Amino acid sequence: MATGNTNAGGGIKITDWVKPSDTSGEFKRQQSSFRNWISRKPGAQFPPEKGRYHLYVSYACPWANRTLIARKLKGLEDIISYSVVHWHLGEKGWRFVTAEDGDPEGENVIPDPVPGHESFTHLRNVYFQANPSYEGRFTVPVLYDKKLQTIVNNESSEILRMLGTEFNDFLDEEHAKIDIYPEHLRAQIDETHEWQYDKINNGVYKSGFATTQEAYERNVLALFEALDRAEAHLKKAAADGPYWFGKTLTEVDIRLFVTIIRFDPVYVQHFKCNLRDIRSGYPAIHNWLRRLYWTVPAFRETTNFAHIKKHYTKSHTQINPLSITPLGPVPDILPLDEEVPAAAVAKRGE
Repeated sequence: MATGNTNAGGGIKITDWVKPSDTSGEFKRQQSSFRNWISRKPGAQFPPEKGRYHLYVSYACPWANRTLIARKLKGLEDIISYSVVHWHLGEKGWRFVTAEDGDPEGENVIPDPVPGHESFTHLRNVYFQANPSYEGRFTVPVLYDKKLQTIVNNESSEILRMLGTEFNDFLDEEHAKIDIYPEHLRAQIDETHEWQYDKINNGVYKSGFATTQEAYERNVLALFEALDRAEAHLKKAAADGPYWFGKTLTEVDIRLFVTIIRFDPVYVQHFKCNLRDIRSGYPAIHNWLRRLYWTVPAFRETTNFAHIKKHYTKSHTQINPLSITPLGPVPDILPLDEEVPAAAVAKRGE
C-alpha cells in the first residue's frame, strides 16, 4: 500500500484523499490489487531467480522504503534490481525522471530501466501492461517480473516477507541467516503490526488527510496514544538491545522506522501531528530511531530526506496549496550523541 497514487478510472481526483461525498472526513486506504507470491515451492508460477525481478519504488513513500531496507539488509542487490520514481506526484501519478529534471537527488532515480519499457513515462504504464483494464490505484512498491512482463505483487508487507526468505538459496551464509520474521517471535510480531499499522503507520495519514475536525482529532489522539505505547515498550526493550525485540532485528523495526524517520521532517507540520515531536518528546523512540539509522547501513542508505520532504509538501496540494517546503527541522536527524535543548535538559533532570 502507498500514498502517492491516482485513480485510473477517473472521477476521484488525485488530491481527493477523502471522497468529497464522504461526510465522515475519514481517509480510507485502498487495498493492494496484485497479491501473487515469489515462492521456492515446486511448480510455483513465480520462482526465485537471480535477475528476474525488479522493484519500482519511491524514496518518499514509507511503504516502498520498507522493501528497499529489506533488499539491502538481506544482501539482494545483485539478485533484484530496482529503480526510483521522481519525488513529485502529478495528475497521472508517479512518473519516471526525464533529462529535463536535472539532478535526481538519489541513487537509481532513473527512467524505467526494464527492457521493452523505453516508452513508459509513468508507473501507470507498468500497471496497464500487467492488466489493460486495471482500474485501481498506481501505488509503490511494485515487484515486477521481467520474464513474464507482469506485476507479481504491490503489497509492501508481503514483498517485505518474500525478500526476507524466498531468495536465501542465492545468498551467502551471513545474509541467508538474517531472519526478520523469526518463528519464535511471529505471534508477537503479528500483534505489534496490527496496532502499529492502524494507529501509527496509517494513523499519520488518517490524521493528515482528515477533512473534518472530528476525524482529525480522533485519529491524531489515537496516533499519540500508540506512540506513548511504543515509547513505553522501547524504554524496557533498550535494556536487552537496540531493537524492538532487544537483540533481534525484525519486521517491526523496519515497518515502524519508515514512519518515525518521516515524523519530525514531515508529519509534525504537514499532517498536523504536532502534539509532540520525536526528538524532544519521545526519548526511547528517538534513541531507537537513531541507532537504526546510524549503525545499520540498510536504514541510512535507503533514507532520502530530499525526496521525502519535497514529495509530501509539493505533491499534496490539497493540504499545502502553495507547495512551500519548510526548511526545518535542522538537522533532519540528530547524531547519536546530540539532543535538542529541551531533551538535554530533561535528561539531566532524570
